Amino acid sequence: MLAIFSRSRALLFATSALVAIAPASAMAQDAQILERLEAMEDRLEALEQENAALRAQLQGSPSAPVIADTPAPDAAAQDQVPGEPVTLAEAGAAQVDPVAEMDDPREIDVAGSQNFVGTNSTYAYAMLDHAENVNTKPLMQLTALQDGELTDRVTLSGGITAIANWQFASVDDKFGYLMRHPTSANQLGDEVSEVVLHSANFAFTAQLAPNLTGYAEFLYDPQQSFGPGTITALTRNQLQLRRGWVMYGDLNDHPFYVAVGKMDTPFGLNDTVSPFTNSTNWHAFSGLAFGGQAGFVSGGLHLRGMIIQGGAQFRAANVPVEGSSVPSRANNFAFDARYTLALGGEEANSAMVGASYQHGTAYCQGYPVFHFNPCADNNPGVAVYGRVNYGPLTLLGEYARTTDEWEGTAVPIPNNPLSIYDPVAPEAFTLGARLGFGDDRAAMQRREFALSAEFSRFISGEDGSPWERQNQLVLGTSWFPLPNVNLFGEFIHVDGFVPLNFLSGGNFPDGSTWSEQGADTDVIMAGAQVAF
Repeated sequence: MLAIFSRSRALLFATSALVAIAPASAMAQDAQILERLEAMEDRLEALEQENAALRAQLQGSPSAPVIADTPAPDAAAQDQVPGEPVTLAEAGAAQVDPVAEMDDPREIDVAGSQNFVGTNSTYAYAMLDHAENVNTKPLMQLTALQDGELTDRVTLSGGITAIANWQFASVDDKFGYLMRHPTSANQLGDEVSEVVLHSANFAFTAQLAPNLTGYAEFLYDPQQSFGPGTITALTRNQLQLRRGWVMYGDLNDHPFYVAVGKMDTPFGLNDTVSPFTNSTNWHAFSGLAFGGQAGFVSGGLHLRGMIIQGGAQFRAANVPVEGSSVPSRANNFAFDARYTLALGGEEANSAMVGASYQHGTAYCQGYPVFHFNPCADNNPGVAVYGRVNYGPLTLLGEYARTTDEWEGTAVPIPNNPLSIYDPVAPEAFTLGARLGFGDDRAAMQRREFALSAEFSRFISGEDGSPWERQNQLVLGTSWFPLPNVNLFGEFIHVDGFVPLNFLSGGNFPDGSTWSEQGADTDVIMAGAQVAF
């Protein structure tokens, strides 16, 4: 077989050489052609001798391998006439097996990449998770690059969250659970049930060049859309670009990064220990806006600052522009500083504390309150927070408030019976604990099984007012059979019904409000959150 293969290849090389040199002038190059053919014949004879020796070894022959002298690898190049292209036969004769020497065609030579497109399910779950590391996604991306988790030129990510729940309200049509809004068009009576797709995400992470990364995340969320109609209405079944940025940074080269795009504002922690339900702090103060963010990472220190587009942004950011909510000026900003201290024992044991400031929160509108209405002036916000990871235990706490009173929390109509309440500065706090069991999910600092409990409160009115506060208690359990699959169950109790729109009234002819402190909601929840 080896001899037949050698003769066939010799014939191929000879034919290729003749085809390649045919157009040249035969009279001018006869001597050169003969020399090259003789050299090629010598090489082919040497290859046949090598193949014969190998065949003898395979058949158990005691004869020693015969290795003929072969020209140096650059002999063909030395014989080459200046300016004349090298033929396929000459290139092939210089190596034993040109096919074996070829690179794997699946490998693409880009910086740090093995393939052009790939996936990483653990990275996908962490980036698309709405419950933890809410406003530090750019740093998570840089850390994944530093740890060698993103080896492809483009990393595709996807996530799906499906839920089933049973909800009970103490007052008809007033369901205060904040992971489901608006409720007035979808939840009637004092008992509702759902088996639905809560949300779906698709994202891509692109390594554009050394130190340059692009990210875009698309979201479908009919359960939390503010579009009118029911959850089957087209207006609530839209696809949006939830986040996206172009970022310069590589933690292996330097400790800073810069990102421009649509991203979470660096304000507060806004995380939760619950497997699915966001904290009240998240609903009250977690911002999403256009802007540019710069960060510095060194040891346990993480400093961030963001220039935020003015006007009413997507979530929790509003600074008036010429007395309007038109986002035509970058006149809002936020700063955050946090420090993480490593604790003894397990590698993931740590204690983190942080503080934030934002120049313009969402709580600047006058009466009646409605999303995206213009403000007379900005209302800054401050936040402090902390988190401890120690073995299987995670503890977190957070407090945030505005520095000024929110005008919309008072009714400026003298003959309205609700005008007796003074305005307040909105505030929120969260306390939570989670205990894990089973195997580590090290990349996520999570355990295979977990039990959690969390209490959070939003204060939005003076004592005794119908819109005074809304409390939320969540008891949760989760199971991660894989790092990218979370099967969870929760019991949620919500005390109070305080929609942000018209929280102090203004939407009814008699001047009343739909906020009600005596309206409670209980929810039994089960679901799955998966990613690829």
